[in-house]
Amino acid sequence: MSATDDNAPQPAPTGQPKAGDRRRARALAMQGLYQRHFSKSSISDIEAEFMVDNDMSKVDQLYFRDLLRGVHREQADLDKLLEPFLDRPLHEVDPIELAIVRLGAYELKHRLDVPYKVVINEGIEMAKRFGGTEGHKFVNSILDKLSRRLRLAEMRPR
Repeated sequence: MSATDDNAPQPAPTGQPKAGDRRRARALAMQGLYQRHFSKSSISDIEAEFMVDNDMSKVDQLYFRDLLRGVHREQADLDKLLEPFLDRPLHEVDPIELAIVRLGAYELKHRLDVPYKVVINEGIEMAKRFGGTEGHKFVNSILDKLSRRLRLAEMRPR
């Protein structure tokens, strides 16, 4: 075994990413999307900055990259999915809450390995931590309605 193998990231013992590592990946991806909203820096520059400026040892880095790049790449499509559920024009949505619901929409649409209830709960928790006083209610409402459209089969009783 070479010295570089010793430094390679090790998977969780079960082969599944740890929930906390994914939670941190979501939070960083949301912050990167928020930064992109204001700075207009390239998504690759923001990704590189976040990889250097943050302790990524307890972050699911692949998940962070997938979320950051995926939401950025599909932003227009995600916005079209979200707009029917919004109570105001898209440009009037708080940028933190917008980043959170875009992230949730991406996960609901593309990350079928993540249960819809987890996506909603993680969005609510991020909104409580980073958003406005009532932001978690907005996020809950939007992601709940969107999950009924995108994850109906998952919601059906078995």
